[in-house]
Amino acid sequence: MHKTSSFNKQQLIAVIIADLQKELLQAQQSANEAHAAAVDDESIAETQYDTLAIEASYLAEGQSRRVQEYRNAIDELNALSCKEYSADDAISLSALVQLAQDSESNSWFFIAPAAGGFRCTIANRNITVITAKSPMGIALLGKYQDDDIAIILGNNSLNDYIKQVC
Repeated sequence: MHKTSSFNKQQLIAVIIADLQKELLQAQQSANEAHAAAVDDESIAETQYDTLAIEASYLAEGQSRRVQEYRNAIDELNALSCKEYSADDAISLSALVQLAQDSESNSWFFIAPAAGGFRCTIANRNITVITAKSPMGIALLGKYQDDDIAIILGNNSLNDYIKQVC
């Protein structure tokens, strides 16, 4: 069986966090720009129908929430403790899971508390981050290596089995 050391998981988490930090920086810049637009003299309403300042303040609020979501995601990933899994361990957060149909492409799912949808390649593994609340995460949590899974993804159904858990 192919094992993945916890060092690789820490490396993966570092790559995810680095990407989130870039996204955070962009979100902070957008939030600052939206806030500046909301308080700009040009945004002052000239009539009761002029909503530019209101729209700018809504945008600033949304951007600020986005900044907080990135910060929370980074904190959750920093706090994630990784463990090695064996065939006797139920899948939970920090598991690196490969389904049988993904073995040829060497694709894996990493179950994380945040950053769902992030993709990267580390040590020749194509890794997709999923969260515990995603449909795939829900299907995998609590399962074991060699268990079958059945999941509905949009209009498609996926029937497979868990080939490896690290």
